[in-house]
Amino acid sequence: DRQSCLSFRLNTSPSSLGTAYRDACGNWVHQFNILREHRQLMIEAESVVLVHEAPAPSENPTRLEQFDARCDEFFEEYYDFMAATGYVPHPPQLLEIVEAAGEVSGGTVAGFAQAASDLIHQRFRYVKGATHVHSSIMDSLAHGAGVCQDFAHFMIGLCRSVKIPARYISGYLATEAASATHAWVEIFIPGTGWRALDPTHNRQIDGTYVKIGAGRDYADVPPTLGTMKGSAASKMQVKVRISPSEAVLPPDQEFAADEEWSRFLEQDVDAQTQHAQQQQ
Repeated sequence: DRQSCLSFRLNTSPSSLGTAYRDACGNWVHQFNILREHRQLMIEAESVVLVHEAPAPSENPTRLEQFDARCDEFFEEYYDFMAATGYVPHPPQLLEIVEAAGEVSGGTVAGFAQAASDLIHQRFRYVKGATHVHSSIMDSLAHGAGVCQDFAHFMIGLCRSVKIPARYISGYLATEAASATHAWVEIFIPGTGWRALDPTHNRQIDGTYVKIGAGRDYADVPPTLGTMKGSAASKMQVKVRISPSEAVLPPDQEFAADEEWSRFLEQDVDAQTQHAQQQQ
């Protein structure tokens, strides 16, 4: 893999005892339960990650016809990353873009993936709110717009349409003011391994990308997933901070300066105080 996790820490408030396991895609999943009554749940994860340089491109790139001839060799092992899913169906509307990518691919697998990324970047607009977290590629096709999740799903659909294994990657991009996860794609090339591309920014992955998990689509790697029992409504707030290891910010410097986050906590403290008074 292109990165190593040097340390990891997970805290929750209220506190909890957790367990960890690897899922079917090889991701570490951290699970916990909080059974007692609570009005707020805070999950804080902190990691130190070493990102390695990407290997140089092969001097003898795999050609599409060679890849197709060898497809049976890895079909069973990589079936999950070749089959259609709810987020990534294989509608006939993809065929025109698949053909256009093939024409300018130079006949190689890597060339096809890059051409697919180019076409997505050229034909689709980045528009927040054009789709939602449960949107499939049919929604981005209909609107001609989407966000990183949609563009990753779209590129996966194009690659799988020509039997190239492709998987959805969830992580963070350190060069952006991160407020949520970013999404990109990895394609499998025999003899080379997994190669990553970011169709949203139309570029290859470098040391500014931090990978959190991989899956068939977004459904396999949501940042958090759980069940709440009770009649209360819920509201989620997300804060992300990424810093180079030689320039780590003082603890909670950004969070303490965030007025919206501070107001949210103050309101929750007030609500807890009122609830305690009502129980007396």
